[in-house]
Amino acid sequence: MSRNHVSALVNGDQVEFLCETGQTLLEVLRDDLRLTGTKEGCGTGDCGACSVMVDGRLVCACLMLAVEAEGKAIETIEGMAVGEKLHPLQRKFIEHAALQCGICTPGILIAARSLLERNPDPTEEEVRYWLAGNLCRCTGYHKIVDAVLDAAREMRGA
Repeated sequence: MSRNHVSALVNGDQVEFLCETGQTLLEVLRDDLRLTGTKEGCGTGDCGACSVMVDGRLVCACLMLAVEAEGKAIETIEGMAVGEKLHPLQRKFIEHAALQCGICTPGILIAARSLLERNPDPTEEEVRYWLAGNLCRCTGYHKIVDAVLDAAREMRGA
């Protein structure tokens, strides 16, 4: 079986890896690059646990082949904080107790950041719509939505 050489920018760092043609980006991130923050929930793109940003677009890493990452910029949950300084969304999730088991949390945080980069002042309805592709089995979504709205206010300086 042939392996493919891929070069990509992951969380601002240039990386290279070898992958099988059928390997997903999720498998390479977790198994080869050891970026285990991105989770596999369903493997079919239905739960959002594996959400990452690829060239500024929200993507389910379980549905993208790793070979498609060639030349792309990929952002995972590991790139969200700056050193020890948490992103406002991460802090607000802690403050609002908007997480429980943690399987869905990285994907929801990535999706929420994607929303706030596009719309810094979303309504509750817009947050709920944007996060609809991210499933949480442990908690209601109320605390998650509150955390996103609070982070948006802080990030706007409101």
